[in-house]
Amino acid sequence: MELFEQITASISSFLWGWPMIILLLGTHIFLTIRLRFPQRKIFTAIRLSIKKDDGSEGDVSQFGALATSLAATIGTGNIIGVATAVVFGGPGAVLWCWLTGVFGIATKYAEGLLAIKYRVKGENGQMIGGPMYALERGLKQKWLAVLFCIFTAGAAFGIGSMVQANSIALLLHGTYGINEHLVGIVVALGIALVIFFGVKGIARVCMALVPVMAVLYILGCIVILCLNHAYLWDAIKLIVNSAFTPHAAGGGFLGSTVMMAARFGIARGLFSNEAGLGSAPIVAAAAQTRNPVRQALVSSTGTFWDTVVICAMTGLVLVTSVLAYPDIDYTQEAALTKAAFSKIPYVGTSILSIGIFTFAFSTILGWGYYSSKAIQYLGGKKIQTAYRIVWILSIYTGATFNLQAVWNIADSFNALMAIPNLISLLLLSGIAAKETKKYLWENRLEDTADPEDL
Repeated sequence: MELFEQITASISSFLWGWPMIILLLGTHIFLTIRLRFPQRKIFTAIRLSIKKDDGSEGDVSQFGALATSLAATIGTGNIIGVATAVVFGGPGAVLWCWLTGVFGIATKYAEGLLAIKYRVKGENGQMIGGPMYALERGLKQKWLAVLFCIFTAGAAFGIGSMVQANSIALLLHGTYGINEHLVGIVVALGIALVIFFGVKGIARVCMALVPVMAVLYILGCIVILCLNHAYLWDAIKLIVNSAFTPHAAGGGFLGSTVMMAARFGIARGLFSNEAGLGSAPIVAAAAQTRNPVRQALVSSTGTFWDTVVICAMTGLVLVTSVLAYPDIDYTQEAALTKAAFSKIPYVGTSILSIGIFTFAFSTILGWGYYSSKAIQYLGGKKIQTAYRIVWILSIYTGATFNLQAVWNIADSFNALMAIPNLISLLLLSGIAAKETKKYLWENRLEDTADPEDL
């Protein structure tokens, strides 16, 4: 197991070197500029996200698609993932994680736009789309579409099942003494019951879970920040300074370099908000929307809520907690998060437990949908059932597996999955810019797209 962990760590470090960081962050910045800062329309996007676009083609409402996307993104990456970034990358990793969210809004916007632009209607009448269809129909590069789907199917075993199950099992065992094997079995059975109902069933569950779990978790963060208010300004200064200068060990933190802060911050930012990963467009393609830009705006709010709000709050909670309570264990990511929330009298640990369980459970649901569409593209429904069975079994495996090895596998597949998607975003950015100019900057959001344009 130790050798396996070393191998996976080496692969992850190679994939998340400077080339990947430059490609990902560069795409975020390039699309922000080329699309004329769609971040400016974030409040318009939030308004659209809670409205129905009745009469439009699609399988689920815009909010249903967003809720499913958020369910897959608001997960352990927001809690354990940010803690991992702080432990291994230092306080500066929080700023890099946050910056991927700010600039990643443009990337998530472009992904949603292309998902609607190139989606197709399947044999059963359902809308199907995502980066694989943009690669095949937009760029005429089917081989890249196939690679994307292979990496998506692989990533679903890391980010989409084992990491989430592992986080649930560790927390419930450490807090309540519940056996990890029992946790794995219960979670796997619960996911199996929902996943076979398809996108509408998944969307219904996610629409119920996402708002409740997000509000509960944010309230917990606000309480902790109120308790740690005396350290808030020092934490902000430490985060900013550590992001751009080497950070020596001390003050309750391990030492870190700028490269470590950037690498872990950006990697965890991608893991959390999935902007550039290409996962969210798969469910965005099923949304009922009258034109591509409306759904693009709705999709972009996922990154705003996930990283700009929730990850930022988590980072501040962790850094202020280490400064306020230097006796807590800051060398273990799960222990750090648990110690921070335990400072809320009586209910802190329960809030964290409920948050991680619901976040992780809904994330698994979202990735169940993503991976099923990837497998459907690769081989149709013939192999879909077999894949689902193996994938559901991996939930149990993840609950009893080594955490660091699981994170290494997840990071590696995330990077591989992102590469073909980022290629499509860069090469089709002209199409995204043209659609954005037509509907967004010419104030035609209420127009219905010409079917020939889709």
